[in-house]
Amino acid sequence: MDQPGAIFRRSARFDMIVAPHESPFLASPNSKHPVALTIAGSDPGGGAGIQADLKTFAALGVYGYSVITDVIAQNSFRVVGTCPVAAASVTEQIESLVAECVPRALKTGALGNAAIVKAVARAIVKLAMPPPVVDPVIIASSGTRLLESAGERAIRDFLIPLACIVTPNIAEAEAITAIRVDTDAAIREAARRIVAMGARAVVIKGGHRKSGADARATDLFYDGRRFIELTTNRIPGGGAHGTGCAFSAAITAHLARGKSLEDAVRGAKRYVIRLLKHRFKLGKGRAILDHFARD
Repeated sequence: MDQPGAIFRRSARFDMIVAPHESPFLASPNSKHPVALTIAGSDPGGGAGIQADLKTFAALGVYGYSVITDVIAQNSFRVVGTCPVAAASVTEQIESLVAECVPRALKTGALGNAAIVKAVARAIVKLAMPPPVVDPVIIASSGTRLLESAGERAIRDFLIPLACIVTPNIAEAEAITAIRVDTDAAIREAARRIVAMGARAVVIKGGHRKSGADARATDLFYDGRRFIELTTNRIPGGGAHGTGCAFSAAITAHLARGKSLEDAVRGAKRYVIRLLKHRFKLGKGRAILDHFARD
């Protein structure tokens, strides 16, 4: 059975890699655009998951690679069922892409189960890929659990130690750290704990935080040295399906284009805000982000 840290025997070279955009393993010189990779689940409605990630990459001028981990039957308001892909198939998908071109940056989303989480972590180390943007998708916005407790532990033990940044919402931060995250002090403590697990940085998203009459939403960025509060006015209307996917994908795209980690987070926040302002509905469910929106 895998032990925490056991899959990192070949990870010493990660100590020399500061951030994905500084990786010496760049896209092919024949490529017109930088390449980014998303390793995540599929959303047939296109509002979240792989589909939303690829739309985000394209909108930000990045060529998108994708590896499917979980086939999820869902729409904007309900998850009907999930079918995780075999971990060996996930590994084969990653290896086939890297054999042609190592992406400049990558992100992970819904990973389905613990075996897939470990397979992804092994591949990142074995293939000397850039440290990932880890979006720890545990529960869908509709409330359906997308990852069992063993998968949560695997993210904590095997994937977060590789991450350049982790992007949990409040509920995911609570699951990862096993503490109640309901105050400003608790959010900072959760951020410290996640960075202590090995991640270079974390941004805890505050959009789902119960705020009472507060008309502002604050995301907290922490890189082990300083806290930065990214505060914006809340956009009326109850949010939208797939905001977390778009946010982490936008961070990944900006890293692939050479932005610093802080600038990538700021740019991703601006991108999601723009999409939220132009969101729309396809049916009776939640709103969908408009990836075609321009200011």
